[in-house]
Amino acid sequence: MDLAEFRTNIPATSEATYLNTGSSSPSSVDVVESMQAFLEHHGYESPTAEGMYQPVYEAFEETRQDVADFLNARPGEIALTQSTGDGVSRIANAIQWDSGDTVVRTDLEHPTAVVPWKSLEREHDLNVEVLETDAGHIDLDRLKDAVAGARLVCVSSISRKYGRQLPISDITDIAHDSGAEVLVDAVQSVGQVPVDVTDWEADYVAAASHKWLVGPWGAGFLYVSDDVLPELRPRHVSYRGVDRESPTLDLHPDARCLEIGTTSAAPYVGLSTALDRLTSVGVATIERRIESLTTLLKNELPEAVLMSPSSFESGLIALDDDTPARTVERLATHDIQVKPISDPDGIRLSLHGFNIKPEIERFISVYREIQ
Repeated sequence: MDLAEFRTNIPATSEATYLNTGSSSPSSVDVVESMQAFLEHHGYESPTAEGMYQPVYEAFEETRQDVADFLNARPGEIALTQSTGDGVSRIANAIQWDSGDTVVRTDLEHPTAVVPWKSLEREHDLNVEVLETDAGHIDLDRLKDAVAGARLVCVSSISRKYGRQLPISDITDIAHDSGAEVLVDAVQSVGQVPVDVTDWEADYVAAASHKWLVGPWGAGFLYVSDDVLPELRPRHVSYRGVDRESPTLDLHPDARCLEIGTTSAAPYVGLSTALDRLTSVGVATIERRIESLTTLLKNELPEAVLMSPSSFESGLIALDDDTPARTVERLATHDIQVKPISDPDGIRLSLHGFNIKPEIERFISVYREIQ
């Protein structure tokens, strides 16, 4: 599949200039049809054929394998979740905390990587240290000081506001040297830049389907390193997390121990289809398209409004704006979809591989007009 076919298969691209994938991507026909086909088979045919459970569990295992292949991991290191935040929360509630443990996070994190630690501050008397960054840039010397004696470091692979890639391998090395584990929110990376969890060497990596993978809502995934898995004690346990053949219902010995309850397999079928589409195009091909579009955009805009790095790091581009909500509304009247951000105030564009040069040129023209 080439980029033109990749774009054509996404109906929203013919309706508007969609530059908001960092929030949520539009759906492709292939993804929606694969989920619909599964739901129809599961609801209409499987009750009197193979039964209701077999196709669901087959879908789970196929998706687990597909996610593992995409991240260069093993299937046993992958837990299927509902979202990035769900994955973060499952780890937060599976680590064996001691009173006084320290969690270090940056000031870049999405609320899904903030809320669990606030709750655990009260429940387990945790210390939560917030490492301040400079427009998404992390000072590794300050990180070394912050993680000394810490239990866990929580960090995003790409800043959701500035689009800056963080040096995850370096962060992991620093944290591990101090005896801390590392949890990475990778939802802004998977699908737009290559992600290899073996290169990062992080202990946990959480992400989801509905952003750069151009997949459905409700399908997340969590990588858990074999090195830390034996120490986890999930507090939320259900039948999908245990070996039902075991007389004592022992937890699965791999990442499946973090999975819970009955849930629809349709979103995971959609995720598998999305991963197949991305793999067919090639993440490197998508990254090159994103780089060319972001370069065009940055070259045409005044340097003073650019809050993101001037060189290419990702498809997320933040522009300074005193009235971001108003600007977003005005762009929407021209069928251009972007996102307002705050602290600092601005608008954020998300440029994916399905976007094309005329869309960026149109944004630039309309943006200049309304400014």
